[in-house]
Amino acid sequence: MAEAQPETDATQAQGQVEAEATQVEAQPETDATQADNQSETGAPQAEVGVGPWPGGPENWPTEDHYDPELLAEGDRRNVLDEYRYWKLSAIVADLDTKRRGFHVAIENLGHDFNIGSIIRTANSQGVATVHIVGRKRFNRRGAMVTDRYLHLFHHPTVEDFVKWCEAAGVNLVGIDILPGAKPIEAEPLPEQAMLVFGTESEGLSAEMLAACPQVRYIQQYGSTRSMNVGHAAAIAMWAWNQQCNAGELVVSNPHSK
Repeated sequence: MAEAQPETDATQAQGQVEAEATQVEAQPETDATQADNQSETGAPQAEVGVGPWPGGPENWPTEDHYDPELLAEGDRRNVLDEYRYWKLSAIVADLDTKRRGFHVAIENLGHDFNIGSIIRTANSQGVATVHIVGRKRFNRRGAMVTDRYLHLFHHPTVEDFVKWCEAAGVNLVGIDILPGAKPIEAEPLPEQAMLVFGTESEGLSAEMLAACPQVRYIQQYGSTRSMNVGHAAAIAMWAWNQQCNAGELVVSNPHSK
C-alpha cells in the first residue's frame, strides 16, 4: 500500500455556508516526474516524451511557464505535447481555465484499489475537483501521478462532504445500480454535478445514498450484476461530457482559487 503524501488543511467556503475540507497536496515534482515513467506495477517503462530542448540554453524559450530543469534534461512526463517542458504550476493554472462543470467524489471506506484509477480518469475528463470521503489514505499507484494536476480534497464524513457541496452549489448524483435508480442516459445530468461513487464491494453507503437526491445507473446486457466501479466511473464521466459539454469548455472551479 502506497503511503499518503503530505497534506495541509484548507477551509473552503462558498456564499454564506462554510464547509471544511482538507486539500491534498501534490507530491514533489521530481518524485512525480519519475513516477510518470513507471507502469502501474512500478516497473520502468520504455522511454517516452522528449529529450533536452535542442540547441542548448542559448536556444531555450524564455516564457515563465517553461521549467529550466525540464529544458535541460528533457520531459518524460505523461502530458499532452502542448504541455511539454511546462512547469507543473503552469499546467495546473492552464487547466483551471478549461475544467468542466462537474466534480467527482469517491467513498473510501476500505482502501479501495479503484480510487487511483478513478482519479486518473477524472484527470482525462477534465473534472473540476475530486473528493475522497472517509479514510484519508488510499493507494495512489493507479492514479499514475495524474492527481497532481487536479484539485483533490478529503472529507472525513459524509456530513462534511455535503456541506462542501452545498457551499459550492453542486448537485449530488449517486452512481449505483439499485432499485429506483434511473439509467444515466434517461435524462440529462445536472450541469453542475457531483458524481458520487461507492466502494467496489458495497457500492454507496446508506448515509451517502440518503444525501443524493438522485441516483443513476449504467445499463448492462450480460449476466453479471455489476461492473467494476472504476469502469463505471469512467463511463459516467464520459456521459456527463457527452450530455452537458457538447464540446465546449466549462470553467467551474471556485475552490481552487
